[in-house]
Amino acid sequence: MPDSALLQRTELPRPDVSLADARTILGDFYGFHGEIRELGSQQDRNFLIDTGPERFVLKVTRAEYPYEELEAQNLAMIHLRALDLGLDIPEPIATLTGEYIPQCEIADNYYWLRVLTFLDGQPLTKQKFLAEEQVAALGDVTARIALGLRDFKHSGLDRELQWDLRRAGPVALHLLKSVTDQGRRDRIAKAMIMAVKRLQPVAPDLRLHAIHHDITDDNIVARPGAAGRLMPAGVIDFGDVINGWVVADLAVACAALLHHADGDPFFILPAVKAFHARYPLNLAELTALWPLIVARAGVLVASSEQQLSIDPDNEYVLGNAAHEREIFETATSVPHTLMEAAILDAVGLATAPSDTAFVTPLLPDVTPENLRLTDLSVTSPDLTRDDWADQEIDWKLLARAAIETGFSSTRYGEYRLSYTRPLSQQAPATFALHIDMCLPSGTRVVAPFDATLKPTGHHLILASADLALHLDGIDCGLEDGTSLAAGDSIGLVSGAAGGIGGLRIQLCRDTDLIPPLFARPQQSAVWGRLCPSPSRLLGIGIDAPAPQSETLLSRRKKSFAKPQKNYYAHPPQIERGWKEHLFDVKGRAYLDMVNNVSILGHGHPTLAAAVGHQWSLLNTNSRFHYAAVAEFSDRLAALAPEGLDTVFLVNSGSEAVDLALRLAWAHTGKRNVLSLLEAYHGWTVASDAVSTSIADNPRALETRPDWVHAVLSPNTYRGKFRGAGATDGYVAAVADVIAKIDDSGQGLAGFIAESVYGNAGGIPLPEGYLEQVYAMVRARGGVCIADEVQVGYGRLGHHFWGFEQQGVVPDIITTAKGMGNGQPLGAVITKREIADSLEREGYFFSSAGGSPVSCVVGMTVLDIMERENLQANAREVGDYLKARLEALGQRSPLVGAVHGMGLYLGLEFVRNRETLEPATEETAAICDRLLDLGVIMQPTGDHLNVLKIKPPLCLASESADFFAEALEKVLSEGW
Repeated sequence: MPDSALLQRTELPRPDVSLADARTILGDFYGFHGEIRELGSQQDRNFLIDTGPERFVLKVTRAEYPYEELEAQNLAMIHLRALDLGLDIPEPIATLTGEYIPQCEIADNYYWLRVLTFLDGQPLTKQKFLAEEQVAALGDVTARIALGLRDFKHSGLDRELQWDLRRAGPVALHLLKSVTDQGRRDRIAKAMIMAVKRLQPVAPDLRLHAIHHDITDDNIVARPGAAGRLMPAGVIDFGDVINGWVVADLAVACAALLHHADGDPFFILPAVKAFHARYPLNLAELTALWPLIVARAGVLVASSEQQLSIDPDNEYVLGNAAHEREIFETATSVPHTLMEAAILDAVGLATAPSDTAFVTPLLPDVTPENLRLTDLSVTSPDLTRDDWADQEIDWKLLARAAIETGFSSTRYGEYRLSYTRPLSQQAPATFALHIDMCLPSGTRVVAPFDATLKPTGHHLILASADLALHLDGIDCGLEDGTSLAAGDSIGLVSGAAGGIGGLRIQLCRDTDLIPPLFARPQQSAVWGRLCPSPSRLLGIGIDAPAPQSETLLSRRKKSFAKPQKNYYAHPPQIERGWKEHLFDVKGRAYLDMVNNVSILGHGHPTLAAAVGHQWSLLNTNSRFHYAAVAEFSDRLAALAPEGLDTVFLVNSGSEAVDLALRLAWAHTGKRNVLSLLEAYHGWTVASDAVSTSIADNPRALETRPDWVHAVLSPNTYRGKFRGAGATDGYVAAVADVIAKIDDSGQGLAGFIAESVYGNAGGIPLPEGYLEQVYAMVRARGGVCIADEVQVGYGRLGHHFWGFEQQGVVPDIITTAKGMGNGQPLGAVITKREIADSLEREGYFFSSAGGSPVSCVVGMTVLDIMERENLQANAREVGDYLKARLEALGQRSPLVGAVHGMGLYLGLEFVRNRETLEPATEETAAICDRLLDLGVIMQPTGDHLNVLKIKPPLCLASESADFFAEALEKVLSEGW
């Protein structure tokens, strides 16, 4: 039990020292003068003074705290400063008379004084989100300080301290007297009793030496690192330095992390791993870590309540109270056994639990060969359209599977699509820790091992010394506490006579725990060890195979050409989609905000049926005579302006651009082509030649062939000309290049440009730009090509084609991507005389572009777009989303501009709105954070600092809200 002096100290208010008092102290004792303000503290008074050249912190401590303790704090800082830790540590400053800890009297009260150098930087506490590298860095800093203090000795370290986790239980119980909320008081008391109970067996093996004991997000000084993330650079506040348990230092740091964890206690594991890598902990310390974190959380909450009862105006305590309650809630949200297993797993010390021998099958009358399995995974062929959203779908499919033999079962370890949650910022619990069965009512159920029965209503628990079997759906007449031997009858599967009943089976190695039925994917491995598969009870292996995402990624890298990149460093394995949603193999739903290929959305049943039907009839190349190619060509020509009446069907946008350039050459007999800087048009030799985006090809500007003439990018946001007069400036730049071509006497074949600057982030061209440039090109006999592959086909909402926004009509239109909803399909639409020019060079065909299947796909896409009003949806939802993003830009200084229209938008991030310095690293980190929140997003533009927002045109307003809210969360909390 802590001594009375300690308990009395827990009830002391802060020193009664004003700003005027502090100013006098600093002038009289230290000769410091300057601006002064108070800093927060729980029981001290801290003041920051800025003298101009330097800044210092004045710490005023009540005289009840012994001098030796304060001296130990000063000397600990001096000791660490002498080591090469790679961290900043405050330096104690002496008074004018050479004292380091003088005493002064203010209003008949005596106080100790100390002055320390101030460390520049920011605390991590106000940044709600911390990235994994920040969490790991905090663990590593904690280990470095612990190692640095390992050999530090001082008599002031052996003291009674309310924060000493060796005394957490009795201290918390004392502090609980001030907690007025009975329910909260009981919860804290229960948590503390459980934590102390788990600590007692391992306490003798916990190492002791000098520790900081307060390395928290408040006491870490951080400075911007890569991607603008704050990274730990120094440690302050040595007020709790003590001889204590080494692992307590890590426990304090981990507890502080829990208010950044968004309710997920596994969030601390990178810190644990980093600490252990630098300062290895023994098994007892690793076992003690989570109980110590819970104990720290309990003391924090109880201490805040107690301090506010005696010092209700303490803004520092008031400010911390909410997140301290969040720490406690997260720390007590999971069982100790789970977190102890997770911690061991994180440091590579997890051990496989011993198998329990099952003497008798649970269902002796069920023949394994008669058991039918249901597939409820993401790739299940039995889940169609969106029936996975039906809350009863699991049991419906299970019952359907039981029709043939009367016996069916789900699979343990399956990530069930039926438990996915679209538009959720957290991954839902989808990993099945149990199996469900349909079988005839009255089927016998027997004990598979010796156990004691614990009925709780319809829920039965058979508990042995190290394993519990949980059962639901049994008629059991046995009493609580009945001892059962292996083979003894438990009861019968309930249900009407001759009917089908349901049975739920689950195992758990923690006999005091009622486990969840499902685990979150990130916790599934640890939960799987606590709740092993019950399939052995049935005498058959019916577990779902584990996803092989990492193995598949390795295979992809081995056999798939390296230049064919994938999104994300650690990509989710996506195997299913529905409308604007994508699903990975673990049942995580993502909002697809970048997939302009799937213009209709994913998994459209009408398109799937049309494709399947056509495949069952015919698929061949376009040189055969069949109806679909004529019908689709007519429909495409009808979509184009008058005069553009001839269609080529090809496989892709790159092929369409390549063909358009060939048409320009054939029609004009010239070779020179104008294209825009920062543009992207494709990957074939010709389409790549007119692409100048250095994001897609870092050597683009130095490797263009001599027939390509790149003109100044008409980027009205960050280009050379902005605002009024921008059009004239950019048109004049084109005129200069054309003049040089004129002087060469080689002539001009044409000009190609996206009608909206798609690759740069959907930036509109300057008003009237295309009209003037087209006129100059045509005056020289050249043709004008509108690349509509990304920006056309209804995506802009207000216009079907992007060039309509400029009020022009091109000579050639190229389109692809959305027109096939993912099927390889592109088109060139042009004038008859331009198309016929190609015949001088021979005939043309594209094997898959005009095939029956491709044509049916193209027509079905147009049908669905019309029937579902997708262009109108792009306009309405796109305008709504753009307004939300613009409002977000008013609150976040990182947002430079919102470009585009409809559902082709670009959100540009800059570090400075005046210089427009691109926030490239921040944009990449923001995309990674959005993925964690359930949004697929990627950067674009030459500086890769623009979010390319081009989702399926079926995007619902609720999904637009989800994206905007996720983005606001990232920009406000960090990335």
